[in-house]
Amino acid sequence: MAEIKNKTNLSCTVNGRASDNIVSDSLLLADFLRETLGLTGTKIGCDGGECGCCTVLIDNAPQHACLTLAAKCNGKAIETIESLSEESRLSAIQRGFNEKLGAQCGFCTPGMVMAAEGLLRTNPDPNEQEIRAGLASNICRCTGYVKIIEAVQSAADELKMSGQAL
Repeated sequence: MAEIKNKTNLSCTVNGRASDNIVSDSLLLADFLRETLGLTGTKIGCDGGECGCCTVLIDNAPQHACLTLAAKCNGKAIETIESLSEESRLSAIQRGFNEKLGAQCGFCTPGMVMAAEGLLRTNPDPNEQEIRAGLASNICRCTGYVKIIEAVQSAADELKMSGQAL
C-alpha cells in the first residue's frame, strides 16, 4: 500500500509574485524553487546546510533552502538570485561580483550573492569582519574569499555613493 503524504497549501511571495501551490510537507524549499517554479539559480551543493549554495532570502534574512521545508514558508516573502536584476540590469551586488571577479566556477555565486544581499540590507556599510561574518555560512572552493569580500565592499560603496538602499 502506498504511503499517503501530508500536503500543505503554500501561499507565499516568490521574487515579488504571489505563489499558491499544494506541496508535500516534506518538500524542501530548494526543490520547490527548482522543480516546481523552475528557478534554477538556487543551487544545491551539499544538501545538508554546509556549503550555502542554496542561500535565498526569506523575509529579507538569508536562509539555506536545502534545510528549509517549503511548507514552513507559508505567508513569507522568498527571494532568489533571479529577483535581483531589473530589466536585465545587474544589481549592485551582482555588478560587484562581476567587476571584482568574485566568481570563479560560479557554483557558489548565487548563494554568496544572496547572503551578501541580506547582509547589505541590514548593514549597508559593513567592514571586512562584518562581511566575513555575513558570508560565514557560505563556502567557496575557488577564490579564497579575497575577491568576494572586495565584491561586497564595492557594492556597499556603490550603494552609499548613489544614496540607494537595498
